[in-house]
Amino acid sequence: MSRRSDGLVGIWAEAQRQQQRQREAQDRFVREQERQQRAYRRQAERSYREQREAEARRRTAELEARVEVLRGLLAAGCGAPAFRVESLRRVEHVEPFAPGQLAVPLRMPDPGHYQAQGGGWTAARRAQAQAEARSRFERDWAAAQAAEAQRQRQLAAYQQEYRRWADGRLGEIRRHNAGIAEMLVGLREGDAGAAVEYFSAALYASTGWPDGLPRQLSAAYDSGARQLVMNWELPRYDVVPEAKSVRYMINADQEKEAPRPVAQRRALYRDVLAQCLLLVLRDLFAADEFGALESVALNGFVDDHDPTTGRRGSIVLGTVMATRAAFAGLHLEQVNAVNCLVDGLRGQLSTKPDQYAPVRPGRVPEDVGGGVVTHGGDDDPDLYAMDPVAFEELVAELFRAMGMQAVTTQRSNDGGVDVDALDPTPIRGGKIVVQVKRYRGTVPPTAVRDLYGTVQDAGANKGVLVTTSGFGPGSHTFANGKPLELVSGAELVDLLHRHGLRGRLGDSGGSGGGGEGRRVPAQRAEPDPGPGPEDHNVLGMFWSGGVALDVCALVCRDNRVLDDEHFVFFNNPRTPDGAVRALPAVPPDRAAIQVSFDELPARANRLVVVAAVDPEVNPAADLSGFTRAGIRLLDSGGTPLDQLEVSDGRPGETALVLGSFRRRANGDWEFVPGGRGYRGGLEELIQDYGIEVE
Repeated sequence: MSRRSDGLVGIWAEAQRQQQRQREAQDRFVREQERQQRAYRRQAERSYREQREAEARRRTAELEARVEVLRGLLAAGCGAPAFRVESLRRVEHVEPFAPGQLAVPLRMPDPGHYQAQGGGWTAARRAQAQAEARSRFERDWAAAQAAEAQRQRQLAAYQQEYRRWADGRLGEIRRHNAGIAEMLVGLREGDAGAAVEYFSAALYASTGWPDGLPRQLSAAYDSGARQLVMNWELPRYDVVPEAKSVRYMINADQEKEAPRPVAQRRALYRDVLAQCLLLVLRDLFAADEFGALESVALNGFVDDHDPTTGRRGSIVLGTVMATRAAFAGLHLEQVNAVNCLVDGLRGQLSTKPDQYAPVRPGRVPEDVGGGVVTHGGDDDPDLYAMDPVAFEELVAELFRAMGMQAVTTQRSNDGGVDVDALDPTPIRGGKIVVQVKRYRGTVPPTAVRDLYGTVQDAGANKGVLVTTSGFGPGSHTFANGKPLELVSGAELVDLLHRHGLRGRLGDSGGSGGGGEGRRVPAQRAEPDPGPGPEDHNVLGMFWSGGVALDVCALVCRDNRVLDDEHFVFFNNPRTPDGAVRALPAVPPDRAAIQVSFDELPARANRLVVVAAVDPEVNPAADLSGFTRAGIRLLDSGGTPLDQLEVSDGRPGETALVLGSFRRRANGDWEFVPGGRGYRGGLEELIQDYGIEVE
């Protein structure tokens, strides 16, 4: 028979058992945690692997889809509707007049609501109360009458503006339709120009071509033979994906592309070229409602570097002359494109198109007696030499191509507006006034200021100034934060080409000089000729807080900037001599400026560094978040030389002079801290230094 020990030994034994149970529980807990961690790692690894494998499968599917599009190019194109001349005509319709609340007459005061208040006990007091009520009524009546008269004047002005716009819009539609009718008459009569324009429009309007394929062409029409002679750009070899599939390699933790066999890639590319040429023929013959084409002489070329000379040029990879009768007997959806082109139509196709081995072209547009019309390439019209009215119409056509309603204004009494546009997009859309400046020199800031006044007078949502040249810093600074858009010549050419229109700037096709267009990052605003002088310093600006700032530099004589080109900011990233230029910032800096003090002009004795709130990123911010700021002075190798303290920002101010480097009598430069703030932002600050803004 056992008995429980209630002495010290029993207590000690119980304590040992409790500790043992705690250790076992702790061990179980640790083992469970390790098990869960192993399970979590396995799950995470499995999820990561599945994600990478899924990405590899997605890329493989994308490659296969691209190849399927290329293989089915001709069949898909044949399923697209044929081009018809009716698609060129515009419906004579303009949006109805919709003045909204402006059409509702104002309610006049009701005399019954103007009773005497607190008439009092005496006749005199009652008469006074009645006179006061009558006076209130007459005052409110006069105010209501004046407001109603103002409404009627605004309504009449709006109606007049609408009628002018509607008449212009209808006139433009009718002129366009008349031009189409004239083109059709010329087409029926065998006019070469009309034929080229019509069939070029048919190719550009075709919906059977996938995105990404080139559509540059040059063409001429032989009226006597009723033959269209055309050079058509073909896609380059890289249109066929080099990779066949993508597989995730678990051990290496990377994706590996399986290359497409060279023979397969070459064969597919050759097939794509044949399909493109057949699809061009199909679109041309299908669009011929008037019997203008007896045959088509077609040459397909690529625009690339010739492997034999290294020079860029047009390399003909396919050529064919197809008659209407021969082409009508084909069932394109069922043919092998290469066999159809080479055997069925007796055309030629490069046997090594991947190596750009050329074929001898048949008849080319230059062989035809009339003029050659080119769409795309270097033969776009020179915007400088264009008729002013035609230039304004081209800008209006650009706005229409961008999905807006646009019409040119009358040549007189246009109120400073060359093109009236309406953006139908909800919320951000509305009325846009457009001014067109065909300049070669920089557009002055006064033109931007005048445009802003026109926007306000017209009650427009936005003003756009389009030019063939560029804008200086004063113009960009004035436009910042206002409903204004500045489009330089280079941007205009880019927009025209992106929307299927034509235009170039002089012989070079580049910008017209005088600055850039819209705001772009400093390091990308213009081509940089190099890193600048070797003996230079870098000013690295840093600060705390989330406010986005523009850091700028002004090369000055005393308190006046030398000229607009010596104001370095987001749209003018360097001075003409390259002595001061904006740089991409390297952490811990948030902005950087490179300065070669020895290269600064002799007449300059100050370099002023300023910061301003970026109104596009933080339109409602001030400089209260600009704290713990400074300038790191670095040598050309990036070695820190000194750290310069600058003033913190203050509430309500949106621009600040950080400090200035001043030339001493011995030629050295010393830094003087700034601290002056401006509530009017960068615009007010640079006006203090003599830059014209308005």
